[in-house]
Amino acid sequence: MKKHLLLIISLTFICALNYANTFALASYSFYQGKAIPRLFTCDGKNISPELHWTDAPVGTRSYVLIMTDPDASMGEWDHWLLFNIPVGSTQLLEGVKPLPKKTRVGRNSWNKMEYGGPCPPKGKHSYLFTVYAIDTTLHLPNGIKKIELEHGIRGHILARTKLVGFYRRKT
Repeated sequence: MKKHLLLIISLTFICALNYANTFALASYSFYQGKAIPRLFTCDGKNISPELHWTDAPVGTRSYVLIMTDPDASMGEWDHWLLFNIPVGSTQLLEGVKPLPKKTRVGRNSWNKMEYGGPCPPKGKHSYLFTVYAIDTTLHLPNGIKKIELEHGIRGHILARTKLVGFYRRKT
């Protein structure tokens, strides 16, 4: 009986430690599963929302951010690609310019190297902001596409966290 109780206590403690160290992404600009304000869209100022993350795993050397619209009619639409975000950076401010030093920018589906806010042609679309904690810095140039970025981080992902928001254009 004592062995079982000790095992339960030990497992509870281990789970509590793992829970306390969960990699998480949030925003002061909008809440998980809620509407993204117009300010951050093509109908507003089209500036990036504030994002912040916590509890990256030990061994993290840099971060990658990929923002996509999985509801686009022609397949997933890439809105924003950042990589080599320094490990000391744990946030991107609203309308972030300049980016944290050494951060590189990929090319979005508009073929631009910048943030492109939600701009669905019709209906309600979801927007996924995914931050990856990786165990390296990438030796990739500015202007790469998402497929090249995904290939570059393969085998280097320590953890990932997502924040989802929604936007519907008023017609």
